Amino acid sequence: MPQPKRLFLCTFGYKINYFFVMNIKKTTSILILCLLTPWVLMAQKKHGPAKYHLLIGTYTNGTSKGIYVYKFDPSNGKTTYEQVAAGVKDPAYLAVSTDKRFVYAVNESHNPAGDSVSAFKFDDRSGKLTYINKLPSYGNDPCYVSVDKKNKTLFVANYSSGSLSVYPLKANGSIGDTLQTIRHTGGSVDATRQKSPHVHAVILSPDEKYLIADDLGTDKVYEYDYQPNAKIPLKPAAQPTVAVDPASGPRHLVFTKNAKHAYLAQEISAKIRAFNYADGKLTSIQNIDMETPEFKGVNGAADIHLSPDENFLYASNRGEANDLVVYKINKTTGKLTFVQRQSTFGNAPRNFAIDPTGNFLLVANQNTDDIYTFKINKTTGKLTFTGTKLELSHPVCLKFVLAK
Repeated sequence: MPQPKRLFLCTFGYKINYFFVMNIKKTTSILILCLLTPWVLMAQKKHGPAKYHLLIGTYTNGTSKGIYVYKFDPSNGKTTYEQVAAGVKDPAYLAVSTDKRFVYAVNESHNPAGDSVSAFKFDDRSGKLTYINKLPSYGNDPCYVSVDKKNKTLFVANYSSGSLSVYPLKANGSIGDTLQTIRHTGGSVDATRQKSPHVHAVILSPDEKYLIADDLGTDKVYEYDYQPNAKIPLKPAAQPTVAVDPASGPRHLVFTKNAKHAYLAQEISAKIRAFNYADGKLTSIQNIDMETPEFKGVNGAADIHLSPDENFLYASNRGEANDLVVYKINKTTGKLTFVQRQSTFGNAPRNFAIDPTGNFLLVANQNTDDIYTFKINKTTGKLTFTGTKLELSHPVCLKFVLAK
């Protein structure tokens, strides 16, 4: 006859597990599991879900003191002040090294003699930023900074001078003297905005073989071969430029992780241009409006990001629109379908960021001194205001870093 079944009840204040066993060997294993369960649960309760640091670049011509660091909880979208790296002049745009040890900021102070770029050591436990060094940006109004995955090279876009600068990075994160400065020439049809070149972003392709430079002033996207070990790291690629429609104003570009597609936010026309991408070449496949045909106000397309699962694309529009536009991505064709327009409840959404879990989107309204948090519906891509608002003078750039 079979032995009677035995019932073990393990209760630790968290949950109840019922185990039915038929022999002593199984019973021993279950007893060990019961003994280990509370320790695992206690560890989970102690450490909790992952949290992030939110780094905020600002203009300091108001009450802002520099680069702010907040703790961000992805379970509820709330932020808690940690500290500020004070005394940093206009750290408008930020880049974080892949290993999270260093942060770089352009100092966009509108200095006629030229502006600068700064390096900081970052403690991903405390969120503390420690100043390392600063060098000239070799141009006017630097508005974008990026760094390669190996933390070997730094790239800066100088808007007003229509140039980009390339710097070596040392093992301690400090910036070495410039390796190369490239100045674009020409302009385009908008007599007010496009009399001269305006480099607005410098972005590496996913394989880091190419650097893409978006030029608002010339209506061109420039492509450069990137050779990190060469004395002169950049040279024109086989496809040196990609022209877009006159008066488009290329601003920011983002690649999909598989590098099959890229999306360009065009500031003046407020359109998103979709590209196929292969072998270092961009091929336009779509040019879609951010606003309805009925909208007759002033545009100012700004930032653009993909959701972590790359099912949706988000873009911000300033001017008189002041909204976020959501698109569904066809992962086969790369083309976009409109989903939603959501007010940012402020003025001049210069930059926004999606937290790494994909749960929330935070948008920085530069001119109304506030940052609003929206919940993301991962199924539809739609945004819903959470009721959370952070007040901060002239916020410009948002970056998330995993907190240890």
